[in-house]
Amino acid sequence: MRFDDLDARMRQYETAYDFCIPEQNHIVVRLDGRGFTRLTKEIWQFEALFDIRFRDRMADTTAALLDCGFNIAYGFSQSDEISLLFQHDEYTFKRKVRKIITTLAAEASAHFSLAQGSRATFDARVCVLPNWGLVRDYFAWRQEDAHRNALNAHCYWLQRKHGISPNAAAEKLAHLSRQQKHDFLFEHSINFNDLPAWQKRGFGIYWQTVAKQGFNPQTGETTETTRRIITRNFDLPLREEYVAFLDNFQVA
Repeated sequence: MRFDDLDARMRQYETAYDFCIPEQNHIVVRLDGRGFTRLTKEIWQFEALFDIRFRDRMADTTAALLDCGFNIAYGFSQSDEISLLFQHDEYTFKRKVRKIITTLAAEASAHFSLAQGSRATFDARVCVLPNWGLVRDYFAWRQEDAHRNALNAHCYWLQRKHGISPNAAAEKLAHLSRQQKHDFLFEHSINFNDLPAWQKRGFGIYWQTVAKQGFNPQTGETTETTRRIITRNFDLPLREEYVAFLDNFQVA
């Protein structure tokens, strides 16, 4: 069989289940670290609860993804997950899901592994959101998840430090309301509201345009230009203010 005929016949199987995201939809990709619960404690030995070294490793990885060839407007990270909002008109790889998720998972895995000096892998999934309201809801959801996880983690590890077994600590948490968890921490001199914002609500990574002054040696005049830089925001606003903050990244 001629190669051209064989190539045409086989490629239909390779691309039979390709899905391209329709252009009117917003794209959000979420990446999660594979097995990071064990890796952070047993292999890399990051400190519980929230090790700033791990936070910075995730921030560096998120920043690298914003600058890896896709047009990404906003990145949000909490724990071992990263959510990326694409520019609405992004058309890299013709918006093909297979190419988007494999490339981003590979980029995140490679960057984190090289920085950590140890193998780390991420998986990726795509959220196809038909309107901006759902984009806002998505990121509000992930921030609320960060808040709940942080509250539970502080309560859990407080018990563990007092000699409570893992199962008993988890069992007690299952029967406490949110307010009871706050009260439990407060009884041990921990005001959850005073903890660093990035622990309670994650952090954002995004592009900003800044002014830069220069000097023209031919005219002797001061010049001003603009350039884009990646900004790391470890003090994101909360709830309604956060949703309003997200509107800065909406592109019609």
